[in-house]
Amino acid sequence: MRILKIATLLVFVIGVCSTYQLVRTAKGEGTVKGQSITEAPTAFDNSTNGFVDQATHDADRAQFTSQEQIADGLGPVYNARSCGECHDNPITGAGSQFVEIHAGHFDGNKFIPHPGGDEIQQRAIDPAIQERVLGGNEVRAFRLALSLLGDGYVEAIADGTLQDIARQEPEDMRGEVIQVPVLEAGNMMQVGRFGWKNIAGSLLTFATVAYLTEEGITSPLLPFELTSNGRSVAAFDKVPDPEDDGGDIASFTQFIRATKAPARDAALAATPDAQVGEFLFNRIGCATCHVTSIVTAPPGTAINGGAFTVPQALGNKRIHPFSDFLLHNIGTGDGIVQNGPADTRNKIRTAPLWGLRARPQLMHDGLSFTRNEAILRHAGEATRVIREYKELNVNQKNKLLTFLNSL
Repeated sequence: MRILKIATLLVFVIGVCSTYQLVRTAKGEGTVKGQSITEAPTAFDNSTNGFVDQATHDADRAQFTSQEQIADGLGPVYNARSCGECHDNPITGAGSQFVEIHAGHFDGNKFIPHPGGDEIQQRAIDPAIQERVLGGNEVRAFRLALSLLGDGYVEAIADGTLQDIARQEPEDMRGEVIQVPVLEAGNMMQVGRFGWKNIAGSLLTFATVAYLTEEGITSPLLPFELTSNGRSVAAFDKVPDPEDDGGDIASFTQFIRATKAPARDAALAATPDAQVGEFLFNRIGCATCHVTSIVTAPPGTAINGGAFTVPQALGNKRIHPFSDFLLHNIGTGDGIVQNGPADTRNKIRTAPLWGLRARPQLMHDGLSFTRNEAILRHAGEATRVIREYKELNVNQKNKLLTFLNSL
């Protein structure tokens, strides 16, 4: 009987913690009276979330995985031949083991990007222009390919919601909100949320940047080729720029917006161990940054500098990303500054934990291989939380890890 009472109490407390997260993130959501909030669809099934019909989604997926050729404008320096090469585990649009290389120099005051830009392209159409890290660039970093599943909902989160989440976080754990340009809106500024450094706030901007930096394909919003360690590659570029007329970018963006959010392992999540683990996850403070629930802006809301209107399929949806999508210094920063101010050098976006069970490598650099290792790498703003984690007994830690394995 006593065990039953304890289990009942834990379920109640878990419910209170979950409700707390919903209330904590509710301010600034802008929910319109009379428009109900519903759960975003989740699955690893390659099906549309309703943003477009299935036939269109399948066609967009085919474009997303299509292999670019030199005749299409591939490179001259690049990392992959298709979006799908970096986003395919367990389905198209998810993450992978692919890592980018970033480098630069810190002069004691500011970060200086590597010649040609901080990202070092790992492939080239000719060995004469192969990029490599040059001497004097002691700042080096790996970046693991992120999952894009459910990012249509992330794009549909109102700026005010992310800003409000930051305001409600404790001062010593408060995430940084940065404003970044929306290319399709004439560089109007918006809260960044995509990439390990929050380099973009809209998916079209994100796709445009990725098409250039990962595949070397120019498009109307970014019509100029990359260099090779700062040297022109014009002699090797035989396709007139822009190489994409914008159609590919539109297809990639539409594909991502139509993906479902990652699904949990329902059977594992329903076990007592996972439920107690979720209670502990909340109790020790993990959910402060790995926010359990966020609601997207209402349908009809203009976002991305007015370039996109939140549709019915993405608006007023409750998602469970386990992230605040803000930048934090947790002691694992890579020393790279991109679209943010100088103080973001050692900050990284909170990794969304949805779909965690599909990831064999963890953290921004992919250098953590167990859940426990990843947790123990946290420091800085997460010091207080990790101290709480270390004080858990082995049985409690195992239950918390079981909860994470259900995500």
